[in-house]
Amino acid sequence: MIHLPDNAYGGTFHAAVTLRQDESRVATAILWCVAYWIVKFILTPVLRFFYRVRVEGRGNIPAEGPVILAGNHISFCDSIFLPLVMRRRVTFVAKAEYFEDPKTAWFFRAVGQIPIKRAGGNAAMRALETAKEVLEEGGLFGIYPEGTRSPDGRLYKGHTGVARLAVETGAPVVAVAMIGTAQVQPIGQIMPKLFRTVTVRFSEPMYFGRDLTDAAPMKLRQVTDEIMFTLRELSGQEYVNRYAKRGEAVGEAEVSNPQPVTGLASAMAS
Repeated sequence: MIHLPDNAYGGTFHAAVTLRQDESRVATAILWCVAYWIVKFILTPVLRFFYRVRVEGRGNIPAEGPVILAGNHISFCDSIFLPLVMRRRVTFVAKAEYFEDPKTAWFFRAVGQIPIKRAGGNAAMRALETAKEVLEEGGLFGIYPEGTRSPDGRLYKGHTGVARLAVETGAPVVAVAMIGTAQVQPIGQIMPKLFRTVTVRFSEPMYFGRDLTDAAPMKLRQVTDEIMFTLRELSGQEYVNRYAKRGEAVGEAEVSNPQPVTGLASAMAS
């Protein structure tokens, strides 16, 4: 007779439940991946009919592996036009509240957005943990370093979360300038304007290497400033050396240029 330990049945049951949960998560992920491409297949010809979409530098995006897309944010529809022009799936993080209403949750998931993890830490740290998971799986992750939409169309100081992602994962950063989306859907306007021109412009990839010990605040600030400088060059926006607050524009006196450390990306990657 084979004697099983006292917890054998409980352990077997637990393993079966865990396996079933993992299978369910995989099935759900596949479902939303398929939904993403279906929505993209439907929206692409519709948007291209109503808008003239120009793409510059799309070949700069690596064909595979983790990539961080760091974009300026001037309109809600930035997150619609960017996936439109991509050959790879783009994932963004969004407030968990967006997914609590079944009427809107399906749409946010279908356009590649996932909720910020709720457990532990503040919202920013939870968003970074969620982003790391996407990158560790070899995904393409989209982030807006300004943290919110620009209140007046200018480019604001970037938060260092994008730099932390780059340094801790080793994923290259491609800056993405969205041009013209503010004219399509200005802040506060629900219905977008038709027959406008939108330009999506990509930088060459920036490699900062991977060094979990090299995440000092000053280093992260330097990396972030280099990314923002590249964004300013791509978009042609005026730069404001302070963090953006939704609905609060600043005066002309605060407009300046970011001062990155020249060649920082190549120096850190070597």
